[in-house]
Amino acid sequence: MAAPTSTVDLSAALITTPVPIGHWLAILPVAHCITLGAVLLMLRGYPRLQAWLAIPGLAALALIDAALLAKVAAEGPLTMVMGRWLPPFGIAFTVDLFGALMAFTAALAALAGGIYALADIGESGRRYGFFPLLMLLMAGVTGAFLTGDVFNLYVWFEVLLISSFGLIILGSERQQIDGALKYAVLNLIATTLFLIGVGILYAAFGTLNMADIAAKAADLRGTAPLMTLASLFLLAFGMKAAAFPVNFWLPAAYHTPRITVSALFAGLLTKVGIYALIRVMVMLLPMERQELSLVIALAAAATILVGALGALAENDIRRLFGYVVISGIGNMLAGVALGGLGGISGSVFYALHSMVLMTALYLAAGEIARRGGGFSLSALGGLYRQSGGFTALSLVLFLAACGLPPFSGFWPKVILVKASLDLGAWWLAASILVGGFLTTIAFGRLFLLAYWRPAAIALTPTILTPSGPRWRTGLPLAALTALVVGFGILPEQLLALSQSAAAGLADPQAYLHSVFPEGGAP
Repeated sequence: MAAPTSTVDLSAALITTPVPIGHWLAILPVAHCITLGAVLLMLRGYPRLQAWLAIPGLAALALIDAALLAKVAAEGPLTMVMGRWLPPFGIAFTVDLFGALMAFTAALAALAGGIYALADIGESGRRYGFFPLLMLLMAGVTGAFLTGDVFNLYVWFEVLLISSFGLIILGSERQQIDGALKYAVLNLIATTLFLIGVGILYAAFGTLNMADIAAKAADLRGTAPLMTLASLFLLAFGMKAAAFPVNFWLPAAYHTPRITVSALFAGLLTKVGIYALIRVMVMLLPMERQELSLVIALAAAATILVGALGALAENDIRRLFGYVVISGIGNMLAGVALGGLGGISGSVFYALHSMVLMTALYLAAGEIARRGGGFSLSALGGLYRQSGGFTALSLVLFLAACGLPPFSGFWPKVILVKASLDLGAWWLAASILVGGFLTTIAFGRLFLLAYWRPAAIALTPTILTPSGPRWRTGLPLAALTALVVGFGILPEQLLALSQSAAAGLADPQAYLHSVFPEGGAP
């Protein structure tokens, strides 16, 4: 008698009911970015038309993400499955509060950068594809925040990396090529490690759906190499986020492109690395995160101090701000190391704050160069006498970057210091405080030299001078600064959202139920 053959009946995995209209919001931001990017690419011969289509498109993206955030905050995580196949067979976009918050904040930063680009990016840069590349960058960033599949997280990383390579060399200057090479090599190494981790993950779990992995991790902990996986992901995402000791590529690369591109990179790209690290280590591999917590905490403390000391030593404002980005990554890593509601909510709050603040700081650097003739602290001076309003706005951003009240950087640091002390990690709390103190000295030096000191020579126009009406540079900078002030003075709503996002990551039952509404992973 022939041996019976086993077959897998996939009919039960096919969606037979209509997808709720509201669930289309989960993929609409990505579809919008890709579609608009393709349209802008076809209009590459019309650079002015490109710009005036891109800005309403970025505003529409912010509105779509706002609607998505409101729906998730009111109803909980939502899932949209591709191809009508239920997970783990189909590819899912699953949006929880953490992902929706990050996507909305990224859209606001991109809108500000797009408006500033109207003055900063000339016709040549537009012809070479600035606005199409910006929309594709946002497709990658938004897709990474909203996907519910680990392999698709890798795919969206590739999308944002390819578009960022195009943006960083826009202009084809020698220093841009040099910066792009360093940026590319380190990120490609990180991507390779990520892909290796994805392969091991699939071999161990037989699935790449995040909800399915979270449900099965506890049962496979004794047999699957989960600590190896966690270490690989920690190294890969740490490199993408520019954490110590693989942080040196960031200050060597972020000062080379146009200031709008630097602002978008500083505000968005490293945060995607932090997002992926939090998603994988906190939601998918929580026990491994706990085992590696000391390693992560040591890397966090070193990242904070290296970033702050690097900012103290820099003469170029853009490189100084690059080290501030690195120091901020250390604060977010500290929250991942601490875990718990306090640590993770502190990381989430700090990430949202940093996306807005770092975009604003780099845009302010562009205004400093326009007014002062360059980025070198040794040559700058007299900015206070030129404009008291711009000086006040800059001071707000500097104080927020130092974590001083009453601005947005103060609250996440308070949360992280308290969480550290609650766990007895006084040395981690001390590194956060010392990093803030050193950053304050660095920004005090910047303010005294560039703003308070009289100008040594008469200022002359430079190629850094933006063109067009002044509102194109002033409006986005003022709007982002207003958010920094608003988050600091009225932090309750953002604190509540950050805590809810952290709770959803620590206990992902609502996330799992959104993907497997009938109860439980297959």
